[in-house]
Amino acid sequence: MTQTINLAIADYLHYIRIERGLSDNTINSYRQDLTQFGAYLTAEKLSLEAVDHVVVLAWLNQLRLAGKSNNSVIRMVTSLRKFFGYLAQEKIVLPNPMRDIKPPKKATHLPAVLSVAEIDALLAVPTDTTPLDIRNRTLIEVMYATGLRVSELVNLKLSDLHLQLGLIQTVGKGDKERIIPIGEVAADWLTRYFASSRLALLKGKDSPYVFLNDRGEQLTRQGVWKIIKKLVAEAGITKDVSPHTLRHSFATHILENGADLRIVQELLGHADISTTQIYTHISKKRLSEVYDQYHPRA
Repeated sequence: MTQTINLAIADYLHYIRIERGLSDNTINSYRQDLTQFGAYLTAEKLSLEAVDHVVVLAWLNQLRLAGKSNNSVIRMVTSLRKFFGYLAQEKIVLPNPMRDIKPPKKATHLPAVLSVAEIDALLAVPTDTTPLDIRNRTLIEVMYATGLRVSELVNLKLSDLHLQLGLIQTVGKGDKERIIPIGEVAADWLTRYFASSRLALLKGKDSPYVFLNDRGEQLTRQGVWKIIKKLVAEAGITKDVSPHTLRHSFATHILENGADLRIVQELLGHADISTTQIYTHISKKRLSEVYDQYHPRA
């Protein structure tokens, strides 16, 4: 059965959306990786049926030569393994060229974490004078108070908030719903944001989403990234900070203050506790840094 690479990719993406029910973010990741691989095959004038393990290894080597990170190569191997597994199942490409391809070992990487002092500096940046300032302060407060992923934050709806109970609900990876406590400070900022700023940002429109841009529309993930980068620069923080850094900081700080690892797992919405355990490594690293800094014979 002959099939072009672009048609095969389109069929696979349709399959994982309809049959597997994967999220838009996951599908977009697969689309990005497979489109790059398809462009490589086109440039090399290779048909889909001509792909074997030698072709795949040459492609992965090209990624390394282009300076792609180890984790990017690992993700590409995963995408190709899933893709060719589907094609082999459908008897479009046999044998499966990924059968003997092993991904490189994943490097141990501890995510960046802000100290409590740096969080305070970040929160002190918005001047509280304009609707956007109040929105930005509220956004940071909510992210740090709940550990929400940026995708969960931008998709947060008014109906998800139960501020009188001190709770919010969200749908995370795998469409799993979870309930998260939200502290009084973040809840107070949300109340202030609703009382003034959000109405100004709506400009007479209607929206179910909590956080809006200056056109009264749903704030995007890219919009949150830009806001945080701007505030980080104004706060004088030199670390490489992303929206996910606030999630890492949330988890690390509550662990450092005695929270149980299983509780942190539930709050973050991790399916596997091994994912949560990275924060124990961060806490131990922080403990070592404090010891080295303050012990007279360190």
